[in-house]
Amino acid sequence: MTPPALTYVYAVTQPTSDLDAALPTLHGIGHALLRLLPSDAAGVPLAFVVADVPEADFNETALKAHFEDLDWLEYVARTHHGVVQAVATCAPVLPLRMATVYQDDHRARQALTAQHRAFGERLDQLRAHTEYGVKIYLTPSTTSPDTERATAGTTQPTSPGKAYLRARRAQQHTRESVYQQAQLAAQAIDAIAVHHTTQRVRHAPQRGALAATQENVLNDAYLVPDEQAEEFQAAIADTARRFPELRIEVTGPWAPYSFATPPPGTPDPAAPSSHPGAPTANREPP
Repeated sequence: MTPPALTYVYAVTQPTSDLDAALPTLHGIGHALLRLLPSDAAGVPLAFVVADVPEADFNETALKAHFEDLDWLEYVARTHHGVVQAVATCAPVLPLRMATVYQDDHRARQALTAQHRAFGERLDQLRAHTEYGVKIYLTPSTTSPDTERATAGTTQPTSPGKAYLRARRAQQHTRESVYQQAQLAAQAIDAIAVHHTTQRVRHAPQRGALAATQENVLNDAYLVPDEQAEEFQAAIADTARRFPELRIEVTGPWAPYSFATPPPGTPDPAAPSSHPGAPTANREPP
């Protein structure tokens, strides 16, 4: 007997001939083959990108346990991201939350059909756009105790207490100067965004292992029209050269994860309440 399965939804898309050709070569979680589940609504054709997953691993009780398992989460997140990125190379894509599941294809199709208009409007806003991330890091040489020790070595011989206070003041001055540079860099990036992007999402700065040994002070995502992508990246690179005390990093291109949810105050077609029969799911960044 085949174990019970649920329908896992990766994204909303508009089918294309390129996607039809690529789909047989793409696999989802558990190496399951992907398929398109079209909407029954009239108008612009839309489809869910779906695959079967074991009910025992993706029912509501199992998900609560799995969300405590970092290895499982990493595997599912990476696989989900891989599917979305692969689809994005072939067709317009609206990424959905990781672990968005339905009891069966019928329930999933009902949800897609009910939200056809909202999904279609959001997909139109993302069409021919790509997400890029821009991060600003303070380098260790400007924020670490090494700066303090190096500064202390340049002072005249004096008591240990006075030497310590001088070094601390010098270190604080250095940090303030670098933070000012970061503010100026952020303003320059904002000016670039006015000309080359259509939307921005401010993510919280990365902390801990995600930021490694450098302090992350800006972590923004931008929705960039495809015809503006090269100019946007070149402008950011030029800004980075103007601020050698900082590390300014561009990531991407990504499928538009950060922009799959509408701005605050507008309905989210991917919200759990719009998915009858779907357990709570978490959105994962790329």
